[in-house]
Amino acid sequence: MFTGLVETLGQVVETIDQDPGRRLRIDCGPVAEGLALGDSVAINGCCLTVVACQDTVADFEAGSETLSRTNLGQLASGSAVNLERALAVGDRLGGHYVTGHVDALGTLDRREEEPPWAKLWFNVPQPLTRQMAAKGSITVDGVSLTLVDVLATRFSVALIPHTLTVTTLGRLESGSPVNIETDVLAKYVGRFLETQDGWPSDKPPLT
Repeated sequence: MFTGLVETLGQVVETIDQDPGRRLRIDCGPVAEGLALGDSVAINGCCLTVVACQDTVADFEAGSETLSRTNLGQLASGSAVNLERALAVGDRLGGHYVTGHVDALGTLDRREEEPPWAKLWFNVPQPLTRQMAAKGSITVDGVSLTLVDVLATRFSVALIPHTLTVTTLGRLESGSPVNIETDVLAKYVGRFLETQDGWPSDKPPLT
């Protein structure tokens, strides 16, 4: 479990194809402190496991499913990535509950510059916007953000200068792919509404 508050920008050192997946070697900077084998780290919002660690460089393995559903498959040597270590019990929760399980890829539609702020519009598959609400939470490339506008296949977020500077979102260009994770609470509510008439009840029928 994560919060969507990016701790640092990491840099991809090397990508190694390991059919059917890929090994990612990432310089994690200060996030590497205390990392151990088996720890979870959100990379652009995708939860991966540390499989090797030396100094500030950690290795992660991404399977074919992860590579096809996230933008991790498009990373190359030198790529910047948003990094966050797993939430520890008792830590402050400054963002919102983020599972690190990416729902789908979105793309940046356009930027509306409001210096030093920026409003970003993203295109997403239509089913995802049913799990969004204005002023609710959304995770874009691992960054917890507040939704401004929610339309049929698009949504917008307003980014403060700090977020534009310390995450990859400030570097996005039109068409850039991003990892999208909707609020986990919205998923459960939606699932309940879909299935409430299909499950047997232990309550006696009304007479």
